[in-house]
Amino acid sequence: MYDYLIIGAGIIGLSIARELKQIDSDANILIIEKEPDIGYHSSGRNSGVLHAGFYYTSSSLKAKFTKEGNKALTIYCEENNLKINKAQKIVVAKDESELETLKELYERGIKNGVEVELIDKSELSKRFKNIKTYKLALYSPTTSTVNPKEILSHIKEELLKNKVEIRFNTSYSNDMKNDAKMVINCAGLYADKVAKEFGFSKDYKILPFKGIYLKYTKPDHFINTNIYPVPNLKNPFLGVHYTITVDNEIKIGPTAIPAFWRENYQGLNNFKLNEFLDIIFTEAKLFLLNSFGFRNLAFSEMKKYNKNYFVSLAKSMVYKVDKDGFNKWSKPGIRAQLINTKTNELLQDFVVEGDAKSVHVLNAVSPAFTSSFPFAKWVVENYILGK
Repeated sequence: MYDYLIIGAGIIGLSIARELKQIDSDANILIIEKEPDIGYHSSGRNSGVLHAGFYYTSSSLKAKFTKEGNKALTIYCEENNLKINKAQKIVVAKDESELETLKELYERGIKNGVEVELIDKSELSKRFKNIKTYKLALYSPTTSTVNPKEILSHIKEELLKNKVEIRFNTSYSNDMKNDAKMVINCAGLYADKVAKEFGFSKDYKILPFKGIYLKYTKPDHFINTNIYPVPNLKNPFLGVHYTITVDNEIKIGPTAIPAFWRENYQGLNNFKLNEFLDIIFTEAKLFLLNSFGFRNLAFSEMKKYNKNYFVSLAKSMVYKVDKDGFNKWSKPGIRAQLINTKTNELLQDFVVEGDAKSVHVLNAVSPAFTSSFPFAKWVVENYILGK
């Protein structure tokens, strides 16, 4: 019998296994993954941004784990010779109405102990001459980008060396409950389904949102830092932005388009009728009630399938850009976003449930990749060893 059975070999499942091994090198751990290797879903389709931690209220788990995770993953990359691009970040405003939110982000950053700076338009033009803003911009020097699959692969090899067993092409089934003293559910898009088999996630459901990026393929580098718009703080999506990848490529995105089944990446691939009917019903209810502004979100996100409109959102944040350079769509990703089915609200912070037999990571949305190491430590201390 195993000490721990971990469902899912994404960044959270791997990080929890890594943390358990650091505490007890003799722990007998099995990780199961339904895909042939790591990185097939959210973790491997991640933007690669190591966020700094100024978006979130100081009382949130996200604020704590993002700041700590940024530092931890930066050190991990440097110590293991993994790629990291310390490209920084600028958040820009489009008009007077966004200045208050920009200042709120600055205040959150200060409260969270994150290095941030409010700079005026003239100072911005001295440092980053092609970036456009209205009066003020927020500068984040500690935002970086990494290669998510490279990090996942390195953690996988580290675990294998430490005698963690990983079985690929292995889906969770109910009869596996008795194979371990504790089951740790890190199943991402299916975490709520697994949790319900253990009597958890009673008021929660995963609602999938599709994220797509558009790459810039021309050789001119018209920017050299990540550029983000002022977000709508009522939902967890950050809007179309520029990302400078670890290899200095430029891409814009992502979308946050409501998906119609959990692995609705492209066409009818992975189509499941029961998921489709269930999700369509949920989305129709949210649309009619306009919960958390879902109706407006759906309309605005669907418009992003129009490439010209999509590019125009990014174009508004810079003075000069060749819009024809954006001509290659990236592999889409799906955000596993938890919703409270009683209140019809999106959960914007980490959500974990469990008992002495099982632990369920239900909401590990962005910036879960950035937060993975300290979040895993918190889960182990409070839900696994603390039980």
